[in-house]
Amino acid sequence: MDELLARSLRHLEVERRYSGHTLAAYRRDLTRFAAEVDVPWDRVRSHHVTAHVARLHGRGLKPRSIQRALSSLRSLYRYLQRQRLVTDDPTVGTRGPKSRQRLPGALDTDQAARLLDFDPESREDLRDRAMAELLYGSGLRLSELTGANVEDLDLADGFMLVRGKGGKTRQVPLGRHCVAALEAWLARRDDLPPADGSPQPLFTGRGASRISPRTVQMRLKGLAARQLGSGELHPHMLRHSFASHLLESSSDLRAVQELLGHADISTTQIYTHLDFQHLARVYDAAHPRSKRQED
Repeated sequence: MDELLARSLRHLEVERRYSGHTLAAYRRDLTRFAAEVDVPWDRVRSHHVTAHVARLHGRGLKPRSIQRALSSLRSLYRYLQRQRLVTDDPTVGTRGPKSRQRLPGALDTDQAARLLDFDPESREDLRDRAMAELLYGSGLRLSELTGANVEDLDLADGFMLVRGKGGKTRQVPLGRHCVAALEAWLARRDDLPPADGSPQPLFTGRGASRISPRTVQMRLKGLAARQLGSGELHPHMLRHSFASHLLESSSDLRAVQELLGHADISTTQIYTHLDFQHLARVYDAAHPRSKRQED
């Protein structure tokens, strides 16, 4: 592999904490560009980039794939500029085709309330309700939920430390319903602390081991089938419901970006098709399960 390309990918892996999947895609994109353009990186010009985009489009690649190819080039040239290996960024001014962004399915507020309105009859019910409250009430990703530890909770002040993508951490507020559900779960969570002193998983499955993403998915489907009459529910749908319901009642896109842990606000802007009903303080005033709202 080209030495500069290898160094830039190493930077993305070590410093930026890109996932293996993203790194593999960037490596393919950049290797293809280098083979087709066949000029040194410091001699690439904007017309090379534009022609490459046109070639990809002509081959029938989806807009999202072309945008990723451009992103891989932009990340490379940002690195090369920081290392003072190039002066100009040839990707500036080049835009890929627009892809139609589709808002993933979301529950309405009535469905969300019905999903969570049940009396737990077992230890698993207590756990499942707490998981659903966290996903919907605080907008966690599935990986953030399964990776959470008991030590991450501050129930007294109503906050939780979340470890998100790229090793980044953020604090999210916990609504009063979520705090109550977590307290009820922790009271029945009779798993012993790990013998090696490692962090205690917040949610456990069989044998006191950390719950798996697959188990969370299956339990949510069962909960939705029981409460809503349909098993078509997945963890990310609750995260999208969280964002949608906040934005329906507020206009603070930046606050929602922070709560979701989005690095780029353009990722959050997929939700802005919603008709805002009124301005309110984000979360405490807007979210239907906020701890400061009256029942």
